[in-house]
Amino acid sequence: MRIFYNLDELEVIKNPVVTTGSFDGVHIGHKVIIDRLNQIAKNINGESVLITFHPHARHVLYPETELLLINTQREKIELLKKANLNNLIIINFTREFSKTSSKDFVTKILLDKLHAKVIVVGFNHHFGHNREGNYSYLYDMRKDYNFDVEEIPEQDIENEFVSSTKIRKSLLDGNIQRANAYLDHQYIIIGKLTNGNPDYRILGLPTMKIEIEECHKLIPPDGIYAVHTIIDGKYIKGMMIKDDSKGKNASNEIHFFNYEKITEGDMVTIFLHKRIIDRSIFYDPIKLPKQLMSVSKEIEEMIY
Repeated sequence: MRIFYNLDELEVIKNPVVTTGSFDGVHIGHKVIIDRLNQIAKNINGESVLITFHPHARHVLYPETELLLINTQREKIELLKKANLNNLIIINFTREFSKTSSKDFVTKILLDKLHAKVIVVGFNHHFGHNREGNYSYLYDMRKDYNFDVEEIPEQDIENEFVSSTKIRKSLLDGNIQRANAYLDHQYIIIGKLTNGNPDYRILGLPTMKIEIEECHKLIPPDGIYAVHTIIDGKYIKGMMIKDDSKGKNASNEIHFFNYEKITEGDMVTIFLHKRIIDRSIFYDPIKLPKQLMSVSKEIEEMIY
């Protein structure tokens, strides 16, 4: 996958089949759109293209409203690579850019810069200043500007439509399995490892702390999570401990079941399977060591 951060430095993209949007989570609905992009691109000897934006529009336009995101930019890039997208264009979203009209976005960016042959949009997708643009808008423009347009319907899991909002709610509720079903992959956290809380080492469960790159990254609530991790291509089972009760010392810790091979500064990708127990585990410090050891054994047997 080629990545471009500047529209003025684009390389030649053959017969572009384009979509736009945040694609936070790269969930099952997003993957259907990318699959369709790739299918159309194959049919016209072209390439798939996603135009996305960073920072998120709401963080720029409404900074007082906190919006937690499913993915950091690094995580989104990794997921889009796995989805087999050909080209990713990341536009720096500013207040000035937010004033771009729907017509200018189509004519000056999608057509003049990219020379889009086909534009694909998700169900009820809007774009441009005041969200004026949508599928109907593109459909009316297509003949005058010589491009094709297609709308992808909503995707559902067990008759429930998928959205990034529903995934965020599931994660904030600690319902990792439901979130994973919506995503069509396990929820990931990518971060750098630093020295963990020495209290856990004393208990016989040495940990490493995870440094999260972006402050808006959504981390599920307190509790103990069954996870597996990838470090330098190696698969390692683990247990994630999330405990915000310590105030400023709150952190996300990982206990690896093969601890010797992990070093400070390693980049880790964490795949969440399930919250095994909620924050109640931290209520009784006296029982905590025994409970942690019990949960650790349960997770090691559960993760395959």
